[in-house]
Amino acid sequence: MIRLYGGAESGNTWKLRILLGQLGIDYELVPVDLLNWEHKSRAFMTEFNPRGQVPVLEDAGRRIWDSGAALVYIARKSGREDWLPTTAGDMAEVMQWVLLGASEIQFGLQYARRGVMRDRWIAGDLGELQAIGKLALGALEWRLRGHDWLALERITIADIACYPYVFHSHEAKLPLDGYPGIRAWLERCQARPDWAPAPEAPTRDYRDMPQGDG
Repeated sequence: MIRLYGGAESGNTWKLRILLGQLGIDYELVPVDLLNWEHKSRAFMTEFNPRGQVPVLEDAGRRIWDSGAALVYIARKSGREDWLPTTAGDMAEVMQWVLLGASEIQFGLQYARRGVMRDRWIAGDLGELQAIGKLALGALEWRLRGHDWLALERITIADIACYPYVFHSHEAKLPLDGYPGIRAWLERCQARPDWAPAPEAPTRDYRDMPQGDG
């Protein structure tokens, strides 16, 4: 059985929970205590992820420690062409949005949210990170004003890769009032059967913990 190592409040872990749920794949969620910085421990970084981050996907003797790579792995192993096609053009169309999730969305929306929620500023101040986040939101709105989904006129891993930190964008002080296409897309995602619910909020304040990435 697939094992998913992650934190209950992790947006990147949420991506994999969403896809596994959509595909009806059973898995074991192995909690990683982010509040006590388990993901930064020497044991975790030696055995699971040298970056000291979650999630880590374990399956058939492999450990995959990047959420985007794990989405690709799950989609391709399932054999479902609808979630990640193998033809060059269609795959590229999906992957450009997956990579947006690892670039402007992460460095803008995710890092701005982290700063606001945890007072951890590791890659710029709020204004700088929000400017990057607005680039991501602008690209999403550009697509979603005329389409239901980010790629290929159907839901794919592109949508899942971008969803969590867009859903949480208000926590980066970037409300979605001016993005009707994005708001409608979020509702379409949430309306799908077996869409994994949002992560729980932390039970303690991250501001009391040491500084670091993750």
